[in-house]
Amino acid sequence: PPERKRFYQNVSISQGEGGFEINLDHRKLKTPQAKLFTVPSEALAIAVATEWDSQKDTIKFYTMHLTTLCNTALDNPTQRNKMQLIRAAVKFLETDTVCYRVEEPVALAELQKNEWDPIVAWAEKRYNVAIGSSTSILGPKIPASTKETFVNHLASYNMWALQGIEYVITQLKSLILSMGLIDRHITVEKAVLLSRLEEEYQIQRWGSVEWAHDYDLCELRARTAAGTLFVHLCSESSTVKHKLLQD
Repeated sequence: PPERKRFYQNVSISQGEGGFEINLDHRKLKTPQAKLFTVPSEALAIAVATEWDSQKDTIKFYTMHLTTLCNTALDNPTQRNKMQLIRAAVKFLETDTVCYRVEEPVALAELQKNEWDPIVAWAEKRYNVAIGSSTSILGPKIPASTKETFVNHLASYNMWALQGIEYVITQLKSLILSMGLIDRHITVEKAVLLSRLEEEYQIQRWGSVEWAHDYDLCELRARTAAGTLFVHLCSESSTVKHKLLQD
């Protein structure tokens, strides 16, 4: 949506019957479908309120990734249930970035092996599954048991967290990198770097377009970090102590 002039002075949170709400002055925040904007944890409410409080003269909706994720979870515009979300996430395994390898140039093939093999090995050990990699355009043949293991693992997350997991996966184009990130095995910076390995290789070889590369990289990091934070805040069972947003 286009930028909108900031129409509120103060941002606060309050606890209602359905969870934690965001207040813009005396107005309660609503979703695009006009539902009451209610989130399941106080920590997430504070994070969303901080997004709104950090807007200056205009509201830049495209910078408010946590708000967008909450709207998606509340409105569920695609009307998917929990199992449909899980299946959509696991389907990325068939085209996972770190499973598709090149044979040449040799330098890139070596880079992929050195950088991607360790994260694949971690995932295979962590989840007790077989994944592998392939230079075929069809990719590796992922065993049905591996897919089922990930289905069962993702089923342990609630609907809100699953929205965040799928969001991270779509940013990185990788279920493996996303799970490594959410499990705190790798950092956001590392996950983003591994997801862009071929692009980074080409940039090192041929150079980058001035400012465009840095902008894309920062945007991807921001979206990936927001999605990961969203998953953790939606999975948090305890609430944080009350915290004032204003100094």
